[in-house]
Amino acid sequence: MAPPSCIFCDISSGKVPQTKLEVETDEYVIFKDIKPASTYHYLAVPKQHYESLEVLNKSHDGLITRMEDGLKKFLVSKNINTSDALFGFHLPPFITVKHLHMHAIAPRSEIGIIYRMVFRPSTPWFKTVSESRDYLKRNEL
Repeated sequence: MAPPSCIFCDISSGKVPQTKLEVETDEYVIFKDIKPASTYHYLAVPKQHYESLEVLNKSHDGLITRMEDGLKKFLVSKNINTSDALFGFHLPPFITVKHLHMHAIAPRSEIGIIYRMVFRPSTPWFKTVSESRDYLKRNEL
């Protein structure tokens, strides 16, 4: 259940008209991050409220796959190189919005020094999509 006030719930339901939805499906939306870590920084946010990766389990692997595929397809449609992109999630307590969101950041090679720490894979605070799938496999129903 969503908390009484969640900005990503509001954005995904179209209640924040100043946020342009780049992609909208029945399951998730994609929009630009307001504090980009590189030239291109987008978020895929499920319409259903999940606080973070920690509340998911292996049954959610399909959702993660569809979000990643959607972000990749969107980047390609904008002629953005996905081979130099970073896709992943922050884990609590290192999340600024308590609503699951996948980051797509490109080019990865141009991420600034501070953001390199914030989005550093294989850390307790950030997991790539591959690392996230491993995490979900360990999180049984």
